[in-house]
Amino acid sequence: MRGHFHAGGICLIQQETHLKKDLQIRHITMISIGGVIGAGLFVGSGSVIQTTGPGAILSYLLAGLLVVFVMRMLGEMASVNPTTGSFSTYANEAIGAWAGYTIGWLYWFFWVIVIAIEATAGAASIHDWFPSIPVWLYSFILTVLLTLTNLYSVKAYGEFEYWFSLIKVVSIILFLGLGIAVICGLVPGIPSPGLSNLTGHGGFMPHGFGAVLFGITTVIFAFFGTEIVAVAAGESAQPSKAVRIATNSVVWRILVFFIGSITVIVTLLPWNSADVLKSPFIAVLEYIGIPAGAQIMHVVVLTAVLSCLNSGLYTSSRMLYGMAQRGDAPKEFLKVNRQGVPVRAILFSTFFAYIAVIFDYVSPDKVFLFLVNASGGIALLVYLVICISHIQLRRKFERKNPDVLQVKMWGFPYLTYLTILGILLVLISMLFFEDLRSQVTLTLLIAVLIIATYFLFQREQGRVRGGRIRGVDQ
Repeated sequence: MRGHFHAGGICLIQQETHLKKDLQIRHITMISIGGVIGAGLFVGSGSVIQTTGPGAILSYLLAGLLVVFVMRMLGEMASVNPTTGSFSTYANEAIGAWAGYTIGWLYWFFWVIVIAIEATAGAASIHDWFPSIPVWLYSFILTVLLTLTNLYSVKAYGEFEYWFSLIKVVSIILFLGLGIAVICGLVPGIPSPGLSNLTGHGGFMPHGFGAVLFGITTVIFAFFGTEIVAVAAGESAQPSKAVRIATNSVVWRILVFFIGSITVIVTLLPWNSADVLKSPFIAVLEYIGIPAGAQIMHVVVLTAVLSCLNSGLYTSSRMLYGMAQRGDAPKEFLKVNRQGVPVRAILFSTFFAYIAVIFDYVSPDKVFLFLVNASGGIALLVYLVICISHIQLRRKFERKNPDVLQVKMWGFPYLTYLTILGILLVLISMLFFEDLRSQVTLTLLIAVLIIATYFLFQREQGRVRGGRIRGVDQ
């Protein structure tokens, strides 16, 4: 994008507002992998297994299918128009300016809260090793260090995320290799449980299929982060190719890393074991007899937390930058330094993350809990907006320039409508579970408030309703 014209044709973007395209395909690929592997898999999967039993495999499979379909749609749109604003820009074009504005600010809010959560989690993890320094100081140090990394250059972010993700990927591959070897009876001295843990202890679905459906409402949020690749594509020298490679690999990533890991865990260990609830990966390593297995996983989980924190700083700032391009955020956030990094957008996002961290210590059970719950349902709203945008834009692509489609959603429009139905069912189901109800209601409340600000302020400023999707109007 060489320039953005505000109302009246005044050019707001000059050379100093251009992001540098320093992310390589290997960075984009690892960012897409790292975005989906977090503490939710390493730690949170234990509670899902305890709730659903071995049927957790189905919960992850069904939730994974929804995410695979959503990412395929996003990949189709991003291959045509790889922009930093990503699905916010697509919503602006397909649904309306109010939709792009709303989903952009919701997504920014989500990642700001994630930064606070991950900074606190990472600090608590380090505090276990070195308790002499308070947790809040560790939290501050981690956020500052990764903020400096993001401020230095986008390539620095890409390199950090590449190595963070590589550690997670290698760890899971080794975990799967060891687990499968034990299941197949290839490890001397460790008896194979066979399929006894899948069929015993109440059966494959000890709490019925309803528990599996409940598991989906929890599991689907563990996949959130795959969409970062579409945001990062705007800073790649080969954006369309990078998006195509990354989105095409979503299927095997989910199959191997998530479903494979859960299958190994519930096959090796009884689903109702207390150790599984505490930390399923550590429980498996201890079962196999890996020396210092707990410490190894502690390092891997810390890496996952830092990776998520790093991505949160990057993604929130780029979404803010993308919104500023369309006039959905102040144009001051378009300013970049000599390395092409949107400094003001990063510092603004980091500032609010610090505020959220303060609330975590001052009012953890009220203000911070409200913020966390209010961001809880945003993932589903983002997925829903991606699906609706895809229907509109796909039809526009096919009508005006069908050759521009490099990545196509399977079974269009039927699978797209089926995905929308699945997402709506998950949202509605959350209303029937007390632990999840507040996440839906508070997220919808925040969404309504953001929509209200659009109609109160943005609409009156004569802002441009969004750039045209490149390739459609050519």
